[in-house]
Amino acid sequence: MKIWLNGGLRDVDSARVSVLDHGLTVGDGIFETVKSVEGRTFALTRHLARLARSARGLGLPEPDLDEVRRACAAVLEANPLPLGRLRITYTGGLSPLGSDRGDQGTTLIVALGEASRRPDSTAVITVPWTRNERGALTGLKTTSYAENVVALARAHEQGASEALFANTVGQLCEGTGSNVFVVVDGEILTPPVTSGCLAGITRELAVEWTGARESDLPMDVLERADEIFLTSTLRDVQGVHRVDGRQLPEAPGPMTTKAMRTFDERAADDLDP
Repeated sequence: MKIWLNGGLRDVDSARVSVLDHGLTVGDGIFETVKSVEGRTFALTRHLARLARSARGLGLPEPDLDEVRRACAAVLEANPLPLGRLRITYTGGLSPLGSDRGDQGTTLIVALGEASRRPDSTAVITVPWTRNERGALTGLKTTSYAENVVALARAHEQGASEALFANTVGQLCEGTGSNVFVVVDGEILTPPVTSGCLAGITRELAVEWTGARESDLPMDVLERADEIFLTSTLRDVQGVHRVDGRQLPEAPGPMTTKAMRTFDERAADDLDP
């Protein structure tokens, strides 16, 4: 396996980042996960635009997106995979211990891992912790992911693949690595970005392609929604057949199935929509 690190390809066993990198010491970094199919990326332009937005929001120097594109192409060429998880990580670089950034430049890493197609439906749980819709990092895809690690571990303990959060005012927000949609009275709804959720790339495309509407949603919508589905880079559109103790036996339901089909067809027509 070869990865891109600060300007070139390296063997994974010899690639080294300083133990004083700000991404390691304080989580001062951002990232994107991009799906690759037979060595070709999906929605890369949108992912890179969000990478730049996250950098600005975190106060990092804006990444050289042409270099990031070259890095992605080099890693994909060096590591042929039928379905891959391409991970772009960009950090504050070598810095003193503590929150102050150094002046040694940023760190750019691009790596690729093998992925497999997700099942058509999955189980999720809700967790007691909240997303802060008014936080400094709200809407940024940062490497500060420990909260998601804890919540996802709870989900796995309960036989689920994802955990869903409310925000601080009790509205449905998002999953640890996904956005959530519900079908109520024949309409597809999803929380707005003002809820504190990440503006997911797959979420954005699903809204455009299915006509879903953004709406503030109470958490108890999960108890009465006719259908529920998740979106993310590697899930695409995935139905939900259980939320906590509630079973949705027909999952994926008809509107979820249509959304899945629409997404697959549109994505096949245009790899960089």
